[in-house]
This record gives sequence, structure tokens and C-alpha cells, in this order.
Amino acid sequence: MEAWARKHLSPLLDPLVNALARAGISPNALTFAGFLLNVAAGALIAIGQPFWGGVVMVAIGMPFDAVDGAVARKLGKQTKFGAFFDSTLDRLAEGALLAGLGYYFAARGDTRSVVVTFAALVGSFMVSYTRARAEGLGLECRVGVFSRFGRFLLLAAGLLLSPVSSASLVVLVWALAILTAYTTIERIVHVHHETQDAEARDS
Repeated sequence: MEAWARKHLSPLLDPLVNALARAGISPNALTFAGFLLNVAAGALIAIGQPFWGGVVMVAIGMPFDAVDGAVARKLGKQTKFGAFFDSTLDRLAEGALLAGLGYYFAARGDTRSVVVTFAALVGSFMVSYTRARAEGLGLECRVGVFSRFGRFLLLAAGLLLSPVSSASLVVLVWALAILTAYTTIERIVHVHHETQDAEARDS
């Protein structure tokens, strides 16, 4: 899904990438700006404005998040720290959005949805962690039905549909919790097979 998005959506952002590169904007500054915008979106969700939180996330935060790597490539400023910084703030931004949702449900006394939101948060982090840990062991681990782009789309849909139906937020966190757990299991099984096959070849 992410490969499809990069192929079909990246050309739409090329004018913005070119403008930012000409202005000499630091890719790390773009990464940090995108993070702050997502924190602001999480705060809007927490105070009972999930629709506007979704608008900030999709219309402003997402473009910053999408162009930092492209600007780095354009300027020839790709660094290991930049990649690390981007991945780290991506996790924190996702945490801020889900924390906002958790607070939103808590303020309304919806304890069950708070628990499910926490499960979705853990699941989202585990999807990213399993890939990072596998790659740290020298294994490719891009498998799974629910990558970060899928989580972004689901978050966007749930937040932007909230004025139509408040149930969209409950559906959102349940879907996140279930699909991230499933993807984590997929990646565990994948790495198990990869390591078993490697051990069999070495024996």
C-alpha cells in the first residue's frame, strides 16, 4: 500500500518539494514541524474537536510528513540521523493522535473505548517495532496488511467522518486495535519462517 501511495501520490507533492528545496528548508525541520502539527491535531481531538484534528492531520501535518524525505534527497542531505529522527517522531506523532483519542473517550466516560485505544496504540507501535527489530537482524520485514499508511488512512476516515457519526471514532479504534494486532502476528510468523529457513540452510 505504501509503495502504491509513493508511486501515485508523490507526483502531486513535487511542486511543494521543489519549492521547499529551493528555499533550503532543512529536512529535519520539516520532520519536526510535521510532528508538532500532529501533536496539535491530537490536542484538538482531546478537547472534543476530532473533525478539526483530522483536518489538521490530513491537510497540513501529512504534507510535511510526506515531503521531508523527498526534500532530503533533492538537497543531497540524506543522513542516518535524519532517517532515525523521522522514524522516531513518526512514532511519537502517532502516539499523540491516539492519546488524544483516548482522552476524548475518557472525558465522555467511555472506558471500553479508552482500553481499546490503548490496545490500538500498543499494536501500532508493535507493527513498527517488529519491522525495525527484524531489519536490525538483517531480515526484510515489510509484510502485513496494515502498515503506517493504512493506519493513517483509517485515522483520517474516522476523524473526518465524526461529524456524520460519532460511532466512526469507536469503529476506528476497534479496527486499529484488531488490524495492528493481526499485522504484528503476521510479521512474527514471517520472521519465524525466515529464521527457520536460514537455520535449515546453514545446517
